[in-house]
Amino acid sequence: MTDSTLSTRYDPRLVEEKWYARWEEAGLFAPRGSGDPYCITIPPPNVTGSLHIGHALCYAVQDVLGRWKRMQGFEVLIMPGMDHAGIATHKVVEGQLKQEGLSRWDLGREKFVERVWKWKEESGGAILRQLRRLGFAFDWSRERFTMDPAYHDAVLKVFIEWFERGLIYRGKRVINWDPGLRTSVSDIEMYDEVRRGKLYHVRYPFADGSGHVVVATTRPETMLADVAVAVNPKDVRYTGLVGKKLILPLVRVEIPLISDEYPDPEFGTGAVKITPAHDPSDFMVGQRMGLDFNDPKQVPVCIGEDARVHFPGSDYHGLDRFEARKRIVEDLEKEGHLERIEDYDIPLKISDRSGQVIEPLLSEQWFCSMKPLAAPAIEAVRIAKIKFTPERYTDVYLRWMGDIRDSCLSRQLWWGHRIPIYYDEHGTAYAAMSLEEAEAKAGGPVAQDPDVLDTWFSSALWPFATLGWPEQTADLAKFYPTNVLVTARDIIYLWVARMIMDGLDQMKEIPFSDVYIYATVLTEDGKRMSKSLGTGIDPIEYIDSFGADAMRFALLVQTGHNQEIRFGEKRIEEARNFCNKIWNASRFALMHMGTTDDCRLPTAEALEDRWILSRLRACGEAVQAALDDYNMMEACKALHEFFRSEFCDWYIELAKSRLEKSEETPRRIIAAALDHFCRWMHPFMPHITEEIWHMLPGIEQDAFLDSAEWPRVEQVLSDQRAEAEMNSHMEVIRAIRSMRQETGITPKQQLPVLHVEGEGFDMDIIRSQTWFDRVVAGPADGPTAGTLAEGLDIHLPLTGLIDKAKELDRLEREEEKLLKELAGTMARLNNPQFAERAKPEVVERDREAAREANEKLERLRERRAEIAALP
Repeated sequence: MTDSTLSTRYDPRLVEEKWYARWEEAGLFAPRGSGDPYCITIPPPNVTGSLHIGHALCYAVQDVLGRWKRMQGFEVLIMPGMDHAGIATHKVVEGQLKQEGLSRWDLGREKFVERVWKWKEESGGAILRQLRRLGFAFDWSRERFTMDPAYHDAVLKVFIEWFERGLIYRGKRVINWDPGLRTSVSDIEMYDEVRRGKLYHVRYPFADGSGHVVVATTRPETMLADVAVAVNPKDVRYTGLVGKKLILPLVRVEIPLISDEYPDPEFGTGAVKITPAHDPSDFMVGQRMGLDFNDPKQVPVCIGEDARVHFPGSDYHGLDRFEARKRIVEDLEKEGHLERIEDYDIPLKISDRSGQVIEPLLSEQWFCSMKPLAAPAIEAVRIAKIKFTPERYTDVYLRWMGDIRDSCLSRQLWWGHRIPIYYDEHGTAYAAMSLEEAEAKAGGPVAQDPDVLDTWFSSALWPFATLGWPEQTADLAKFYPTNVLVTARDIIYLWVARMIMDGLDQMKEIPFSDVYIYATVLTEDGKRMSKSLGTGIDPIEYIDSFGADAMRFALLVQTGHNQEIRFGEKRIEEARNFCNKIWNASRFALMHMGTTDDCRLPTAEALEDRWILSRLRACGEAVQAALDDYNMMEACKALHEFFRSEFCDWYIELAKSRLEKSEETPRRIIAAALDHFCRWMHPFMPHITEEIWHMLPGIEQDAFLDSAEWPRVEQVLSDQRAEAEMNSHMEVIRAIRSMRQETGITPKQQLPVLHVEGEGFDMDIIRSQTWFDRVVAGPADGPTAGTLAEGLDIHLPLTGLIDKAKELDRLEREEEKLLKELAGTMARLNNPQFAERAKPEVVERDREAAREANEKLERLRERRAEIAALP
């Protein structure tokens, strides 16, 4: 026998720091071996970011997949990196400048960009250091940044090519404008919020004085730029009126009443004011009207980039948009145009960065024509070259791609990939990789476009630009296409779809074959996690308190094909307790290991030995199937159930007496089971499994689980007969334990004798797990407690063991319960309609239940009489 070197108490910090350092020193995270390539390019966190619970889950799933595939013999590359996060980084650095009494305009563009790079080198990328705390086996030597020189060149190359192909153009469309940041923003950089406001019903009079049309709007300030009022062609209320002229209130110009499919006849009056410069739906109506969006007379803009009214010559010019709303409503009422006002819940878009209400604004920007790029990307998903898990996101993707619109690429910022368009003195545009190239093309001096590209344009190249593209590198040849993308559902459109389009366009191949959408993490009471709302969780604090493996398991055990999980301290406490269980059980087992033992599977003869090995195989099969299906939840549950219940609560307890006798077979089975368990659990809990695995007999000290072979379940014998027999024994044991508890006998109190009537069971197994000195065949004399289980009639002699009054009360309650159940069964059997309509097997089942209940009642009453006769 050897003493385990596992400490008496599990200290996750010591174990985690020790093993992560050793893994990095050994270079385990770099691709190795000669197996098939397997690659994940992790979703790049923002350079400004700090670890939140969503990150912890997202990257934990990827680490599980990478470790699992390494153990299966694949040559694995998990590529880490960061996104330059244009808007977020701007806000951070501008905030620093504000504290110094400066703005970016004081520094100028060049100095501001230098300041951002300085901040990035000193403070950026903290999140990647935090990811190490969770034990992620990513190849940090290949870390990429979306502003790296080579990556930057890749971005410019794609832009220039698409510009030359006519896919990228400059034009006017309605975009999301952030008045606080003074830039266009993407959908992901804003959130939905419903605020209580007002719905204003405004009369638009006919120019001929024949009446008016009532239009309902939540934004009367934009009516200054109305170009029409639209009604649905199917709306009979306006038959014969379409084409007539209306007077635009306050502005006093004529606008037409037009017919368009956009208005909903069921909503209000069915009439909608059309403001193409300040509403994306109205913009499309304006396109159908054939308006010239470059002509401010045809498409006026009444709110500027500063969110103030732009309407020279009016009393509203220069007012903030919300102040202008109040003034316009007052004037509408004065002039008799305001019919009524009602309270209304207004859905708004709020900037995630500035907190201001997003202004839909007609703006001249750089756009990309998406439909030509979308067509092959739609086909790739439609024919299942790319599969979504959960599968329902396939339809989400296809619906959105089918209605895709041109994308706004430009941002009015200084930090980011500056648009590679240069203008000569005549305004002619030239696309070039550098100023020198542009001047050569123009034959003279040029000025570069001031805008930068949307972050999503550059991150769409992530699966192949990180591997060295456009250079034809060895990594690109080996690892593209990558295997799986693990990401959130809210960026399917902005990022997932764009990566598919860009990969197919530039590489002529899909960027990944699988997309796994992981769950959103909510608070225990179902609220969105948010630092600003006070509902956020700092994963690092929890890791410090409970350990990285507990954090990982607490998240992964809830993560399957569901799309919401709840997380709080209780969850991670449960995971920490499971870690302690693994540690303590392993420590106990290791204390009984012999010096010549190893982890090879032994031949098993005893029932419990055959059973645990069969359950070991079942566990492995469940884990394998779950991982194949990206179902971390089912894999974790299978491992948890096997270790805590089957291995610890049953097998180790059954094996204790044999271990005390130094029997070899249970020692070897425990060693083999721990070896398999550590390997299967390693992707989920890498640190604790590494520590325990190295203590197992026969394990080389310079080996690592990450390089160990993933156990093949076919090597373990499946024994369904042993499982059935053992399940019967377990039912008997549970029944006896329940009987002991009900009779008030202290758990594990050793008793002299138990009487059993019946055959086909290993009485040593039953005796050892129910705490009796002997199990005797046949009935007992005198008063007993009894139960039936698996065909056995079990009797516990009660003389001197029980509280007579309590036992009589228990038996009375049990009799009442049986009588109630029997009454329900007999009511059905005595109902003629039941006998006529129910299936024969259902009727027979109830008859059998009635017979069993009557037999139990008879025995129960006999025992009540025996207990009552006790002195």
